[in-house]
Amino acid sequence: MLNLPAAVNALADAVNARRKGYVCVTGVHGVSEAQVDPDLRRIHNRAFLVTPDGMPMVWLGRLAGYRAMDRVYGPDLMTLVMRESPARGWRHFLYGGSNGTAEKLRGVLTEKFPGLVIAGTCEPPFRPLNEAEQAMLTTQVAAARPDFFWVGLSTPKQERFMAEFLPRLDVTVMLGVGAAFDILSGNVTQAPRWIQRAGLEWFYRLCCEPRRLGPRYLINNPLFVVRIAAQLSGLRHYKLEN
Repeated sequence: MLNLPAAVNALADAVNARRKGYVCVTGVHGVSEAQVDPDLRRIHNRAFLVTPDGMPMVWLGRLAGYRAMDRVYGPDLMTLVMRESPARGWRHFLYGGSNGTAEKLRGVLTEKFPGLVIAGTCEPPFRPLNEAEQAMLTTQVAAARPDFFWVGLSTPKQERFMAEFLPRLDVTVMLGVGAAFDILSGNVTQAPRWIQRAGLEWFYRLCCEPRRLGPRYLINNPLFVVRIAAQLSGLRHYKLEN
């Protein structure tokens, strides 16, 4: 039940109060995964914020009566927070990406927003961190003193990482923004805004990366539609009976 300004205000309040938490930027994929994964569902339910990343989330929210609800998309949220940061003195850490993406993103963002402080970056291996790597990350983050720790991994990997490492790292807010690292660094082309607002970004991304994203979208999207139809049907019967 959020929009971008409300999300940024909530993040600002959390940083000012030094209230630790993590943010799940979640669309159809994350919701569908959580239906069959109780641990992932618990991670979402314990989050500081779960934002509506896709337009289907927004449409369903508005259908439920939350008219001010709007998309809180990872790249947009990241851009807006970075824009606010120089004036507010917020510090950042980038965790994710590969082949130099995190450092490239740091360069893009600091050039776009003069005075922005991205105090550290780390590109993890494609496996769980070993003990030495965990200790190194802990030391690196403690030295960077970030207010915001941005996680650019895939779902549900980034959600599991945040839930595990939030208590262990000296950060205030962790945010799982998925493909935002690749999009904002210029590694991946972003869908035109009209495609995003039409709820067709999934199709645009599927056309760009069919082999990687095909199983996700061609399975999760139809399941999501079926589950929503069942939910709406159940609500309708409940209202009729009561």
